[in-house]
Amino acid sequence: MADLALRFGKDMLAVSSPAEEALRRAGIESVRDQALALLVEPETIEEVYRMEAAAGPQCVVTPVAALTPARLVAIGAEGKGEALADAALAVMAEFKPQHVLVEIGPCGLPLDPESKASLVENRDQYARAAKLFEGRTFDAFFLNGFTAIADLKCALMGLRKVSDAPLIASVEVRADGLLTDGVGTWRESVEVMAEYGAAVAGFSTLATPGAARVLAEQARDALAFQGADLCLMATLQVFERDAKQQGPTEENPYYSPDTMMAAALELRAAGVQFLRAAGQATPAYTGVLAAAVAGLDVASEL
Repeated sequence: MADLALRFGKDMLAVSSPAEEALRRAGIESVRDQALALLVEPETIEEVYRMEAAAGPQCVVTPVAALTPARLVAIGAEGKGEALADAALAVMAEFKPQHVLVEIGPCGLPLDPESKASLVENRDQYARAAKLFEGRTFDAFFLNGFTAIADLKCALMGLRKVSDAPLIASVEVRADGLLTDGVGTWRESVEVMAEYGAAVAGFSTLATPGAARVLAEQARDALAFQGADLCLMATLQVFERDAKQQGPTEENPYYSPDTMMAAALELRAAGVQFLRAAGQATPAYTGVLAAAVAGLDVASEL
């Protein structure tokens, strides 16, 4: 497995779409059932990744993100964190990906930013999730799905407490630059990512390619102001696949895989290195992203 850090700021990289949508199409809908399938029916998960791997992403994301102690309890997997970590990496190894990203999602605990005890409790949730992968082979942690800056900060601090692996962090962002909690901003999130040791600053959005490009440009400005040198990641949310739709709309800009081609080039022009499709995305979306940026370097003249 190649060292992902050696590729930072160099060649464009496509990231596999989430396994959840494909599993839902197979009738495995809840996070609880997806985790159970990984443990007792791994061939189902392998089939999902077989299709995704054929699409050609350089980076493949592990299938279960509910790895903090609180989330393990919530999905009925208390005490099974190490087994899930082993199973997730075993599925990845089957397809010999270039890079494996270990996804960790929000812990879901109440968080009072004014309370030290609350902050420490949340931070330690993420530290304990990261420790599940101690001594195991992977390329980077992928903190994904965050909607609040305080929670993001706890996650970054928790991982840095126990691991020096590269960190990719991603927050959910609206087209207007606000996080989906309606409080924090994308720019503030980028500043936190830079301050607390992330190597890649990412956003996930339903915004159109043009609006997504503006978000990338805002991140570059924030990083330049701080004198930080982070790579950028963009995840484009597919709201609904609709072959009958006549063209992109603000409500549903990524209605078909073909829409990823122009979006990929738009985001590359804004300095984004990592590209991903999520939501209702299928392996076809990943395939278009991978094909769109195959052999291209990260844009250097911005």
